Amino acid sequence: MNLTVVPGRPLRGRVRVPGDKSISHRALLLGALAAGPTRVRGWLPANDCQATLRCVQALGIEVGRLPGAEAVDLVVHGRGLRGLREPADVLDCGGSGTTARLLSGILAGQPFLSILTGNEQLRRRPMGRVAEPLRRMGATVWGRDGGRLLPLVVQGGDLAGIDYTLPVASAQVKSAVLLAGLYARASVTVREPGPARDHTERMLMAMGADLTKAGNVVTLASRPTALRPLDLTVPGDPSSAAFLLVAASLVPRSEVVIEGVGLNPTRTGLLDVLQAMGARVEVLEQREMGGEPIGDLKVQATEGLRATEVAGDLVPRLIDEIPILAVAATQAAGVTVVREAEELRVKETDRIAAVAGELRKLGAQVEERPDGFAICGPTRLRGAVVESHGDHRLAMALAVAGLLAEGETVVQGTECIADSFPGFEAVLERLRG
Repeated sequence: MNLTVVPGRPLRGRVRVPGDKSISHRALLLGALAAGPTRVRGWLPANDCQATLRCVQALGIEVGRLPGAEAVDLVVHGRGLRGLREPADVLDCGGSGTTARLLSGILAGQPFLSILTGNEQLRRRPMGRVAEPLRRMGATVWGRDGGRLLPLVVQGGDLAGIDYTLPVASAQVKSAVLLAGLYARASVTVREPGPARDHTERMLMAMGADLTKAGNVVTLASRPTALRPLDLTVPGDPSSAAFLLVAASLVPRSEVVIEGVGLNPTRTGLLDVLQAMGARVEVLEQREMGGEPIGDLKVQATEGLRATEVAGDLVPRLIDEIPILAVAATQAAGVTVVREAEELRVKETDRIAAVAGELRKLGAQVEERPDGFAICGPTRLRGAVVESHGDHRLAMALAVAGLLAEGETVVQGTECIADSFPGFEAVLERLRG
C-alpha cells in the first residue's frame, strides 16, 4: 500500500492519538498474571499489541470486551501468577520485539516449554540480550545463532535471584528480568547505565509488587504471592503524538491540540528537544491517571528552528522518535547531530541507514555515522518516491516530510503504519481539513 502526500494545507484542530503501545502491551501481560479481572480502557488495537493479545490467549487467558464499551476497552481475566497454561502451538509475536522479549521473561518462570517466533523482521532482531540474564537465573533458552535469534525455545524452571547490570539501557530487557523475578526465589536487581522507560515498574507497583527504585537501580524485593488486578485507562502514545507535533511545528499556519498524551518523563525526550530547538509546544491540563502523568499538548507552527545535538541519557528517552526528529532537523538552522544511538541499527530495520537514505531522496543533507547522523538545514525538500522498509515509524516520518516537500511525495509500503498508529492517514487528513 502506498500513501501519496502533497503540501499546501495547514494542520488545525483537536485530536487524540491511539493508546500508548508500551502500556497496552504491559496491561495484557501483567493483567494475565493478576488475581482477577483487569479492566483496560483505551487499549491500542495495533498489529504489535494484537500479537501480544494472541499470545496471552494462547496461554489460556480469556480476554473480552468490557460490557457496553468501545472495541478498545478490554477485560483481561487474570489467572494469577501460576495460572498460565502450556501453549498448544508456537507463540507468534508478529513483528513485536516488546511481545517477544517481555513474554520471554514471564515464560522463564513457567513449569512448561514454550516456543516464540515472529515475522522475518523480528527473526533478525537480537534476542541474546534477553536470553543471557534469563539463563543466569536458571531458565533454559535455546535459539538460532547460539540462542541470539528467534525462534526461541524457553523451558521455564525454578529461578534464582540476580543482580544484573544492563550493557545498554533497555526497557525491554529490564522488564524481562523483572517479570522473571516474579518467579524467583530471591530478590532481583537490575542496574541501568542510563534512564529507560519505567512503565513495567509503575504497573508492578500499582499491582502490589514490592519494588523499589533508587536512581537507575530497580529491585524487586521478594516473590509476590499475588498481583492485584487493575482498572486503568491507557494514555495517548507520545511516540504517535510525535509525528503530529513535528508536522504542526513545520507546516505554516498550523495549530493543533493533542489531548490526553502520556507524559512519563522517560518518554518526553522529543518534547524537550523540540522546545530547545525553539518549537512552540505547550503542555496544558497536566494530570495523573493510573500512575502515569498525562496532559494536552498544544503546538503551533514555528519559524526559525535551531539545530541541536542529541546524545547520552537523552537517547533512550526519544529512541523511537529519532526518525521524525530527523525530519525536523532538515528544517532547522545549523547542523543537528544524533550520537550514541547505535541501537537504531537493530530496530524494525537499520533506522540509521534507512532514515539517511530516504531523506536524501527528498533532497536532505544527511551524513550517516556509525552511531547516528548529522543533518544540515534548513533544506528545501523535493517530492520523490520513498520507501518505508516495512518500518512504521519511518513510514510516518516520511509522510510528514512529504507535507514540507515541493510537489508530490509517494511513500511506498505504508501498511506497516498499523503496527503502532492505525488510522494515521485519516487523522492527518482530518487535521488538514
